[in-house]
Amino acid sequence: MALFASLVVFLISNFVPGDPVLAQLGDILASDPVVVAQWRAKWGLDLPLWERYGIFLRGLLHGDLGQSIATRRPVLEDIVQFAPATVELATISFVMALALGIPLGIAAAIWRDSWIDALARVLSLVGVSAPTFWLAFIMLAIFYGWLGWAPGPGRLDPIAFPPEGPSGFFLFDTAWAGDWEGFADTLAHLILPAIVLAAATLGLITRTTRAAMLDCLQQDYVRVARAKGLRERVVILRHALRNALVPVVTLGGLAYANLLTGAVMTETIFAWPGLGRYTFRSAAALDFPAIMGITLVVSATYLLVNLLVDLSYAVLDPRVRR
Repeated sequence: MALFASLVVFLISNFVPGDPVLAQLGDILASDPVVVAQWRAKWGLDLPLWERYGIFLRGLLHGDLGQSIATRRPVLEDIVQFAPATVELATISFVMALALGIPLGIAAAIWRDSWIDALARVLSLVGVSAPTFWLAFIMLAIFYGWLGWAPGPGRLDPIAFPPEGPSGFFLFDTAWAGDWEGFADTLAHLILPAIVLAAATLGLITRTTRAAMLDCLQQDYVRVARAKGLRERVVILRHALRNALVPVVTLGGLAYANLLTGAVMTETIFAWPGLGRYTFRSAAALDFPAIMGITLVVSATYLLVNLLVDLSYAVLDPRVRR
């Protein structure tokens, strides 16, 4: 699967419309055939496609994703630099979506056709349907431009220095160093992009939880549990919810992988220095080594998340363990 993914990534990256020579050199230098030949030889564009793929595979075996044309640095170093910002933003967004979506979906299933159910369905519809760029601009216009409650785009204030920590996760590094002022600044900059990024995931988790709970509440084992005189709270949390979480975990795992790899629009609008913004800049510059490296990381992320989701089934459902 990983080998097939590398082949697909390589072919797509090398057949992207546009000329990387013109994108990097400009019209004047691109008109000089000597400069163009030197540039193509430097990046291996003068080699046959199969030979370039072999060089790409040999680099992968040694952990080398190539050198970025735009930054002139190894792609792996760029990914390591920008990944913590994306992971931090995606994790906060995912936690927000879970903390709101699961209880809301449970409540909507328990009190079906009530005002809570109607609210859950409206929030789900808005979260899934609202375009990310529109929601991001609306949030910025209201809470930053009009009310002034939130700071501007970016990961920190322009006059603030990044925390000196080994992890690259600003929340962890500032808390570890006891810099609570920096922690508050980081958290304040996280809120708006995290809400925008969590909106669609919140809608999906709420709808899935509601549908799964409605199905479980109609099963015979729930009727038996109630007939035995168990408290409604025990019936809901121990019997119905545990079985309803199986599809939620499946969707949640894929949603988290999507947050990690699909935050391009959110990071671009909020000037968030993460993988999404790096991906956008690489695509705009036709930086094919960076595009291939990022796409491979995305593929590996989905494979890893799918593996973890499959392993989690054994925790939720004892029948899987047997």
